[in-house]
Order: sequence, then structure tokens, then C-alpha cells
Amino acid sequence: MQYDPIKRSLGNVFNKTPFLRKLFYRLLDILLLRTWHVKKELRLWKKNYPDKAMLLDAGSGFGQYTYYLSGVNPKWNVLGVDVKQEQIDDCNHFFEQINRSDRVKFEYADLTKFSKPETFDFILSVDVMEHILEDVEVFKNFNASLKKGGMLLISTPSDQGGSDTHHDHEHDEVTGFIDEHVRDGYGIKEIEDKLITAGFTKVDARYSYGKPGSLSWKISMKYPIQLLNVSKIFFIVIPFYYLILYPFALILNYFDVKNNHKTGTGLIVKAWK
Repeated sequence: MQYDPIKRSLGNVFNKTPFLRKLFYRLLDILLLRTWHVKKELRLWKKNYPDKAMLLDAGSGFGQYTYYLSGVNPKWNVLGVDVKQEQIDDCNHFFEQINRSDRVKFEYADLTKFSKPETFDFILSVDVMEHILEDVEVFKNFNASLKKGGMLLISTPSDQGGSDTHHDHEHDEVTGFIDEHVRDGYGIKEIEDKLITAGFTKVDARYSYGKPGSLSWKISMKYPIQLLNVSKIFFIVIPFYYLILYPFALILNYFDVKNNHKTGTGLIVKAWK
């Protein structure tokens, strides 16, 4: 399944005005369960940083997390980095339009090479590590870039089906819902060991997307994207689809965030320098 073309199509629609861009961010916040989990952890972290802080959005994409972070505290400075120059340019333009460019910047960066020693109080990495083969090198760069006591927050698929992979016996190949992933997902011990190897002193990993979250993901993301991959005509149908089914996904998201899960298709990982 090619996910990026769908994201580009949505971006083209919502990038026309700052109002539509903000609406797009709001819809993503409500729709994406990973955002619920990330915001839960950010609310806990920000209690210790009421004043100035330097934050890194590593793999900033559309900039929705940078937008959220820059709105939490006007004293925070946020740097977003990504490997797609068109998204960097687009985000810089948008944040200039909304008058946040004095404390929010976007730069091109390859995370396997990116390092700003002792610069950041907090690093956020959402749905990035499953795309990078040289993950330990990235973790080392994150560790070097954090100040002493700084925290890294990662959201990534787990090895419990996080990439929704399936084995095609006819062609003897493994396919996934999102083809751009280089790994099916992380085991908790695997990612904890890699982060410790990279220099982090403490790691706390937990499952997200338990039974309620996995069902919500199918309703709110998998099935709509599958429809859009079939034909762009479904862009007309999707709003009505969500009008009917999203209340159920909303309830499932709530229970996924509130409960602890023995297993799940996602991971929320915190690591401290």
C-alpha cells in the first residue's frame, strides 16, 4: 500500500490557506490515535519545563507536531527536520504566515548524520524509526543532541503486527499496509537494548494500539486509505464515512489511551540521557 501519495493529495487540499492547514492539523489530532498517546506523554513532560526549552521534531513531515509543540508554550523554540525538502519549504512558509517563524524553524536533515551536541531538552520522533535501517546511529545522534537529563519520545510500530504485514505465498514475499517501512516493528526489549547501547541511561517502553486501538486504526485509517488507493472518487465519500463511524473510533481511542496493554501494534518509548 502506497501511503505517501495519499498524504500528498491531502496536503495539497489543506495547504491552500492557513485556516485549512490548521483545520487539517486539528483533524489529524482527533483522528490519529498515536497523537493521543504522544500528547498524553507531552502533558507529563511539560510540567517540568514551564519556561524556556529547545525541542526537536525529528521527522517533522506535515509539521502537525511542531505546530502543537509551538502552541503549548510560547517560550519554547522548536526545530523540525525532515528529508523531504518540499515539506521543509512548505512548513517554513506556513509558520511564517502564522507568525511563529521567530521560534520555529524547519531544516533538511538526514537523521543518520544529524547531530547538534547538547542542544535539545526534548526530542520527538513519531512514525520515523520504522523507515530508517540504521536505527542505532540515529539513536546515538539523538543522545548526543540532548542536554543532560533531556528526554526522547518515540512512537513507532511494534513487532506485534504494527506494520500490518502479510505473507504473499504465491509470490513468496512479505507485503505491508505501508510499503515504505524497512522493518515490521520493534520488540520492547529490542528497542530498549538499542537505546541503552546508544548511551541512554533509562528507557521506558509500553504498548499502544491494544485491542481497542487496533480496531480504531482499522476503522479510522486502514479502510479509508484502502478506498482512496482504489480511486480518488472516494474523497467525496470519506466525510460521510467518518460522520457515521468516527464516534465509535473516538470511544476506542479513549480506552486505548486510558488502559495498559499486555501487547499492542504500537510502542510508546521514553528514553532519558
